Amino acid sequence: MLFRFLCLVGSLGLLPAATPLPDVLPIDKVWAGHQVGFALLTAPPYQYAAYYDANRQMTVAQRRLDQEKWVTHKLPTSVGWDSHNYVTLALDRAGQLHVSGNMHVVPLIYFRTTKAGDISSLAAAPMVGEREQRMTYPLFIKDKAGRLLYRYRDGHSGSGDDLYNAYDEETQKWTRLLAAPLTDGQGKMNAYCTTPLLGPDGLFHLCWVWRDTSDCATNHDLSYAKSADLVHWVDSAGKALTIPITLTSGEIVDPVPVKGGIINSNLSLGFDTRARVILTYHKYDANGDLQIYAARRDPEGWTIIQVSDWQGYRWEFTGGGTIVEEVKVGAVEPIGDGKLKLAYRYPKGAGTWILDDQTLQPIPDLKLPKSGLLVPPGALKVTSTFEGMKVRQATDLGAESTEFSYRLVWESLDANRDLPRPPPWPEASELKVIKVKKP
Repeated sequence: MLFRFLCLVGSLGLLPAATPLPDVLPIDKVWAGHQVGFALLTAPPYQYAAYYDANRQMTVAQRRLDQEKWVTHKLPTSVGWDSHNYVTLALDRAGQLHVSGNMHVVPLIYFRTTKAGDISSLAAAPMVGEREQRMTYPLFIKDKAGRLLYRYRDGHSGSGDDLYNAYDEETQKWTRLLAAPLTDGQGKMNAYCTTPLLGPDGLFHLCWVWRDTSDCATNHDLSYAKSADLVHWVDSAGKALTIPITLTSGEIVDPVPVKGGIINSNLSLGFDTRARVILTYHKYDANGDLQIYAARRDPEGWTIIQVSDWQGYRWEFTGGGTIVEEVKVGAVEPIGDGKLKLAYRYPKGAGTWILDDQTLQPIPDLKLPKSGLLVPPGALKVTSTFEGMKVRQATDLGAESTEFSYRLVWESLDANRDLPRPPPWPEASELKVIKVKKP
């Protein structure tokens, strides 16, 4: 009788609606003694987060999108003081979760589930078994067919190669995507590449700088290549490139010299309103001041434009280890009506330039309209009283709704050149996922 009553009530629309989930969901307490990257992946019906817990142990959390409760699984690796040792994750086409991280010139650290949707089945797994003893910069990407790829560097600053693997869900095995490294410094340098970006032209675009040693001041020569399939690469004119690409065989966009003000952590790829590729970066001008530049591939070749006009400012970066960046430059993005936007930050200010699409120059007194994004109140404010703490964010690597997006948020101190920081250390901070609503 009760069942029939509930069915009747439900058919009349009288049952209470499900309670909406909060816009801020706490996950766990996390290590806050130095900056190191975490990851968030939304793949309905689940959401995953990968991070280092309060005891620095690599951890994966999972929840159903219609539930607040997270379940966690600890992995047998812990982070030290190296800010290179971020953690990242991805799903393959069979729904298995892949996790990798905590690597800076060390052997492979990689886990994969054996049961889709069950993080408790995460276990250490092999890859190809060769050139996996000095690994750094793990990156999961997808090709156009959705096949899972894995890029990493074998070697160290000044002597390293970029290798690509491909995963087969049927055999559950990894093989080399390319028979040779994509880039080769020939024992004299290594390439610091951006993530291959699928552009509006249906091609993957890539840029990089070469670096001679562990000293970040030895970055030089902004370079570029593109590909339809991540296997066959060409220069900006469509000329085939031989793999591996070297300094002399590749295309140099801007021959910035050593100590010329370019750095590997500040390269971005974007496109203008006509889908022409634009590289943004910084270097020193003729007066020795640091400036933001944009390099665009026009029909006649690369055009290099100075975007900023900063007087009397120079960031003299040098040395090894993870540095705290004084300057940040984003990627150009079309905003319609013949205009582009470009975000920037430096010690004397921050903001977003509105660029004229033809000249790539900031339009005076023109400001970007408010985005209308609604961030939960207080979600991006520092709550710790420990000096030097800052809010960190990770954007979602997975599916994004048209109505909102998710971000992973926590607090930590800055990087410390990958060296131990003497105590006292801040208490573990709260890791949370927030929902950012769109206009």
